[in-house]
Amino acid sequence: MHKDHRALGLATINSTVASSAIDIAKTQPVQPVTLIRPHAAARAARYFVEKFPGRTMYAVKANPSLELIGILWESGVTHFDVASLAEVRLVAKTAPEATLCFMHPVKAEEAIREAYRDHGVRTFSLDSVEELDKIMRATSDDDGADATDLTLCVRLRVSSEHSKLSLASKFGVAPHEAKELLFRARQAADALGICFHVGSQAMTPQAYADAMERVRAAIVEAAVTVDVVDVGGGFPSVYPGMEPPALDLYFDTIHRAFESLPISYSAELWAEPGRALCAEYSSLIVRVEKRRGNELYINDGAYGALFDAAHIGWRFPVTLLREPQSTVRDHPFSFYGPTCDDLDHMAGPFELPADVRAGDYIEIGMLGAYGSAMRTAFNGFGSDETVIVEDEPMATLYADAPAEVASNVVKL
Repeated sequence: MHKDHRALGLATINSTVASSAIDIAKTQPVQPVTLIRPHAAARAARYFVEKFPGRTMYAVKANPSLELIGILWESGVTHFDVASLAEVRLVAKTAPEATLCFMHPVKAEEAIREAYRDHGVRTFSLDSVEELDKIMRATSDDDGADATDLTLCVRLRVSSEHSKLSLASKFGVAPHEAKELLFRARQAADALGICFHVGSQAMTPQAYADAMERVRAAIVEAAVTVDVVDVGGGFPSVYPGMEPPALDLYFDTIHRAFESLPISYSAELWAEPGRALCAEYSSLIVRVEKRRGNELYINDGAYGALFDAAHIGWRFPVTLLREPQSTVRDHPFSFYGPTCDDLDHMAGPFELPADVRAGDYIEIGMLGAYGSAMRTAFNGFGSDETVIVEDEPMATLYADAPAEVASNVVKL
């Protein structure tokens, strides 16, 4: 009746399969329950693999679960952006045939060495001469000879003005410093790349068009042959108050900009989607433990899957899981999580029926990106219960996926 979960990388999950979130709520769970939708992750992966005009590389940091990595691999994602030695080891173990690209611009020399020697990593990003020297030392052979099989991607600093979360200050070589670094990396690399990150949740394709102009200027000034252009992450998902354009518009903008760059015909285009591949994969069912006016005390929060809701004010879609459904008008609520910390507060607003009360269950959607990755067990709270569900995510950018993509959706 159901596909073998092991074929999808789901062997380690609770094997429970439910039709929908409301079915789980009816069992009245005491602890939060994570719902996963393998078909949603598979659909997103196939969409990127077939529609993005280059190589799709999953940014593991967005959700490093073994199960998700397996689903993406089965759905055609063969390259993974890893940002730490732990992520290198994780993907190497989970998908041994995958190609790993170590795209953190500042790495421990020991991590570079193990990644190169033990896990076959050949692609590294950097944004300084010091990092270049570190990579060359760590990848040299026992006689001190330099590696001859490296793909080195110089990260440019670009604007995050079109994105909801900035990534413009920590990494990236400044425009006036790019020439020397590109020239030195070109001498050391078998293949030279330029990469950037426009920030998380880019709300317009113009973010990539502007960044590609930075790439153009860097190539012209350095006068180097570039083999790879990596547009990084930033591809958006749908959240309350954040409804981005269709992904096809991002892809078209990137493709046009890439085609106009002064690069060889054999140069490759890469992307590192994280959020866009996994946000729809997971949601969370929580129970209301108390209501105080417009504040709801729930059993997950800032130290669980709702880190972003608490610390950066991210709004997630919510729905009241009650039968029969409430007919009362919606009202704005804030949440308190279960810990003793005042910081365990999610301001929202979260729109729910005004008659919500203690004992009710709420589904919080679009938590596949960064929700599980940021969890802690602070104060002893948390839950590992995970259930596979067959209903659709609470929001999607893939509703209009063409039939040839939709046909690859995993059916449990």
